[in-house]
Amino acid sequence: MSEARFTGTERYVATPDLMMAVNAAVTLARPLLIKGEPGTGKTQLAEEIARSLERPLYEWHIKSTSKAQHGLYEYDAVSRLRDSQLGDAKVHDIRNYIVKGRLWEAFESAVQPVLLIDEIDKADIEFPNDLLRELDRMEFYIHETRELVRARHRPIILITSNNEKELPDAFLRRCVFHFIDFPEPELMKRIVGVHHPAIDEQIVEQAIGAFYEVRGIPRVRKRPSTSELIDWIAVLASAGVAADRIRTELPFTGVLLKKEQDQQVVTEARSGRARRW
Repeated sequence: MSEARFTGTERYVATPDLMMAVNAAVTLARPLLIKGEPGTGKTQLAEEIARSLERPLYEWHIKSTSKAQHGLYEYDAVSRLRDSQLGDAKVHDIRNYIVKGRLWEAFESAVQPVLLIDEIDKADIEFPNDLLRELDRMEFYIHETRELVRARHRPIILITSNNEKELPDAFLRRCVFHFIDFPEPELMKRIVGVHHPAIDEQIVEQAIGAFYEVRGIPRVRKRPSTSELIDWIAVLASAGVAADRIRTELPFTGVLLKKEQDQQVVTEARSGRARRW
């Protein structure tokens, strides 16, 4: 059982429930599955856990083409064939063509590492199930060399999902789960303060108010995220926009809204509710 305890950092505002989930996963030695809207700090959480606990971080960012095998190792048969045609002596040792994956690298860490498996729901539905044995037993077999690789230390595993597809029940049973709720305005103000401590409070308050009004417009398809609010406030301050102009004019909407249709929807909503803006 690990003595590691995560209490947040000066760069990451973690709620008590989130800290409890992280520490429960560490205590139980189970992966922590984090879900939430894009931009709620899921990926950054792994970075801050590693930083807070002074552990190395290994990041495995999942793509639609990712396979579970990629995280273990890959056998580069093409390079071996090419080298054999060139008469290279290293072809006689197949280990020269075994490429380590991020899971293997984490298994070799001299101290307990943090392993991030980012956006697992981007991969095929079978991807999580294909990792069950390795995540349970902390070992895997290399068929080409007939070797068993075991983890020196069980990693603290953080798995993120944007809820794009359902994950298998067998996989979920092995995880500690936490959903990061979208921050309420008061918590959002604290988050913004971490990133922009020197920006005028009136600008921050007006920007946050406008931000939540935009998110509340029903027909907005891609609602702005926390990271977009942080960028927007930086642009507003840099451009010297007066606080009283922010909610009436909504300048630099392209920083908040990334779809043309959403910008049009917001413009129409503001026109129809001019007194509120």
